[in-house]
Amino acid sequence: QVVGGKVKKPGKRGRKPAKIDLKAKLERSRQSARECRARKKLRYQYLEELVSSRERAICALREELEMYKQWCMAMDQGKIPSEIKALLTGEEQGKAQQNSTKLAKAGKTEANSSNPW
Repeated sequence: QVVGGKVKKPGKRGRKPAKIDLKAKLERSRQSARECRARKKLRYQYLEELVSSRERAICALREELEMYKQWCMAMDQGKIPSEIKALLTGEEQGKAQQNSTKLAKAGKTEANSSNPW
């Protein structure tokens, strides 16, 4: 047989289908399905855990936002919330400690630079 200038041989090309035991093929198919279901179950568990952790984070952020709103409302009324006072005094104490540390370091540097040996 000649088609498009090429000679075609009659018959099928490619690999011949292997004679596979039908029971073994069905068992492999069942095993593959079991593994697929197991992977799907793990994937859904992971996604559910991810969603629940994100929902917890959202709740925590909403609570924090509500706290900040209350602080702003209190400051609009001329009141300073105790939490902010604590933060401010903590920052002032931290700055005082940093300044004393800087002064101590500067004193050591001056003492070392004035001593030629």
